[in-house]
Amino acid sequence: MSGNGGVAVTAEENNLKMRVIRVGTRKSQLARIQTDTVVAMLKTFYPGVQFEIIAMSTTGDKILDTALSKIGEKSLFTKELEYALGKNEVDLVVHSLKDLPTVLPPGFTIGAICKRENPCDAVVFHPKFVGKTLETLPERSVVGTSSLRRAAQLQRKFPHLEFKSIRGNLNTRLRKLDEQQEFSAIILAVAGLYRMGWQNRVGQILHPEECMYAVGQGALGVEVRAKDQDILDLVSVLHDPETLLRCIAERAFLRHLEGGCSVPVAVHTVMKDGQLYLTGGVWSLDGSDSMQETMQTTIHAPAQHEDGPEDDPQMVGITARNIPRRAQLAAENLGISLASLLLNKGAKNILDVARQLNDAR
Repeated sequence: MSGNGGVAVTAEENNLKMRVIRVGTRKSQLARIQTDTVVAMLKTFYPGVQFEIIAMSTTGDKILDTALSKIGEKSLFTKELEYALGKNEVDLVVHSLKDLPTVLPPGFTIGAICKRENPCDAVVFHPKFVGKTLETLPERSVVGTSSLRRAAQLQRKFPHLEFKSIRGNLNTRLRKLDEQQEFSAIILAVAGLYRMGWQNRVGQILHPEECMYAVGQGALGVEVRAKDQDILDLVSVLHDPETLLRCIAERAFLRHLEGGCSVPVAVHTVMKDGQLYLTGGVWSLDGSDSMQETMQTTIHAPAQHEDGPEDDPQMVGITARNIPRRAQLAAENLGISLASLLLNKGAKNILDVARQLNDAR
């Protein structure tokens, strides 16, 4: 968390005690676990406030026979939740940050980014292949993934394997793996498996050298109405500074590339000794063509009062008044600079071809 553990009871908190805070979430088991986690954290800061969780289905939950990259909708897992937020039917929404576009609809902002779980990908093997790795799977084994990013990177590293789309929530995908003979393994986010308590199913963790992760993967974002100051203040205590700055850099990189789930784009960030390191890459759909670079920037942490006006300017869709503005700008500029470097070296051509090929599939 952001180190605001000593939050005093304020008039604002007393006002919040007079109302029930409604929290929107998707209906899947993982989404409910993530939302319960966020509500539990809020209750530690605001023990007297009442929360009600409201679950709903999204477009991405309903369309299960089409690859995500083919649906062409940027807000697959967020639109219905944002509709409820805009209609004041809920006060905040908990998302997997990687599901949130880098440009949010007008009137919304990400009011908190919680401490990140391991952002890497994991391999879950069919029971008959437990103990294997991707490298040791038999020739032409089929590996399931819903992500162009994973497929492009892994096809390049493991040309003896075949990669095929698999859809559904975590429970559905694991059932397809275990009960059908179609897949030898599937690729899932480590964070989701850990949050579900399924650590024992992780057969192999793919480190960034093998497979860089999606922008924002492993982090939870709390979306609110941009002008609802009471709720913005309520959730801002959940901001984790390191996760926030890493994710600002990642989202700025993706936004400047104009990437999305229809093209293979991946990142890796590290914060060490006041330096933020960002590695970003783009791939062709089959992984045969790729480009990646690393840049770094110094993250200064000035005192809060040095930060200038408190007009809540958003940074790649995120509002974080309690994190130094200069540090946020440095992270954003790092993402933009790295994207510009790749674009100047020809990344746009790789991405354009990937988009065209994906559209033609």
